[in-house]
Amino acid sequence: MIVNGREIAQKIFNDLKKRVGKLKEKNVTPHLHIITLTTDSASQAYVGQKKLKGGEIGAKITVENLSPNTKTDELLRMINKLNNDQGVHGIIIQRPIPQHIDESLIANSINPKKDVDGFHPSSSFSPPVGLSALKILEKIYALTPGVDARTDFDKWIKSKRITVIGKGVTAGRPIIKTLNKIGIEPKVISSKTENKEEILKNSDIIICAVGKANVIKKSDIKKGVILVGVGMYRGKDEKFHSDYEEENIKNTASFYTPTPGGVGPVNVAMLLLNLIKAAEA
Repeated sequence: MIVNGREIAQKIFNDLKKRVGKLKEKNVTPHLHIITLTTDSASQAYVGQKKLKGGEIGAKITVENLSPNTKTDELLRMINKLNNDQGVHGIIIQRPIPQHIDESLIANSINPKKDVDGFHPSSSFSPPVGLSALKILEKIYALTPGVDARTDFDKWIKSKRITVIGKGVTAGRPIIKTLNKIGIEPKVISSKTENKEEILKNSDIIICAVGKANVIKKSDIKKGVILVGVGMYRGKDEKFHSDYEEENIKNTASFYTPTPGGVGPVNVAMLLLNLIKAAEA
């Protein structure tokens, strides 16, 4: 069964729009400042959605496109200025970041109260990509026959064998961090994992965060597995694709997210939720 991320996200957007309205009654407009240093098409697509959906709920979204050649000290000065701007509630340095820039230094330079992406070690917020994966799984739990109260979700997810493919800074690592926060230690598959086939065949839930073609194939997974596709890439057809081909896995997986329209919209919704929380604080 396909899990419609747009429907999940829209419910969140509807609630956020009401909360923004209440903030504006107090003369507060939630303001997210996004700095980009990349021409990565997937990242550009996400930035476009952040600006579009942020505008729809009444937030202010500023996108500042910098050259990939921008130096670390220049970027740090800009972040410091935004940290001290009371009219800015959220700061994002859009990943991926050029290799010559110290990513850890940049993440640690953002005020934790404005780090709505959740990369700072002391951030006030959980990473939106991790929250979106959980939100998708909550929806799947609610659609599972025989379940009753939402309070059982915690027991349900902790009873599952969960695998995360990929441990990159933009998706895999934040998802693992989010799962760890709720007491789950997922299996992690990277390019160096030797028993990948065995791990996949024994997984109840697979969260794939790579962004390459055919990372998961029908032959890799067991009947009834849940697939959450976080990674995406632009194919030769100029369309975005998931780490798995839906036609290939749809009759094997019990639930799966599509691309587009799966995790992406929920990711944007959870980011904007963090922004509104920052503005309300």
